Amino acid sequence: MSEDQHPSGAPWRNFYGRIRGKTLRDSQKTFLAEDLEPLSPGPVSWEDNPERTPLDLNALFGERDVWLEIGFGGGEHMVHQASLNPQVGFIGCEPFVNAVAMLLGKIRDAGCENIRVHPGDARDMFDVLPEASISRAFLLYPDPWPKKRHHRRRFVTQDHLVPLARVLKPGAIFRVATDIPDYVRQTLEEVPQAGFEWLAERPQDWREPWDDWYSTRYEQKALREGRTPHYLTFRRT
Repeated sequence: MSEDQHPSGAPWRNFYGRIRGKTLRDSQKTFLAEDLEPLSPGPVSWEDNPERTPLDLNALFGERDVWLEIGFGGGEHMVHQASLNPQVGFIGCEPFVNAVAMLLGKIRDAGCENIRVHPGDARDMFDVLPEASISRAFLLYPDPWPKKRHHRRRFVTQDHLVPLARVLKPGAIFRVATDIPDYVRQTLEEVPQAGFEWLAERPQDWREPWDDWYSTRYEQKALREGRTPHYLTFRRT
């Protein structure tokens, strides 16, 4: 077995760090037990879908556009967007169990019915999304993997961007937010190579984010610690 292969036979695709943090509260355990399965988009993992059969998005959302968030963190941005855009279907991917539990609680509170949750790797989701099926994608404050030897684990590499480009519709928007200058550099170098055009002459900063932006905990942490968030918008060509 090669070092790029998981024991299950699936490709080794870890671009994230830990998958579990502090002990879950009882309420969060309840959210995971009661809400996660009903909000599943369908069989995504290699164990559940070894043939990589595409998801039926029309069965999930009808004829609505579908937006994808890659690593939704605490979920506040996705719930905000889903509340603003009830005519859109949302799929969120996040391997960190505590973050999934936080999102499920926010979905309960907001009463959103247009969100589906995959508690795992976004690359597995790319495998089972139909080609040219996603109208918008978000990558907000991804793990920066600051050490140079770990840069290949960053999402903004061709291994991740090419499969993302495959599932995006022509003209689809891809939004990236980060407070790490070297991540901005790598994003601007790598994303256009995967079939995207950058829709600005310079990165926007925290004083001028997108009109529908919801300030996340990661943005607030960056500002408290003296880092400048940057926002990059690309279009699938």
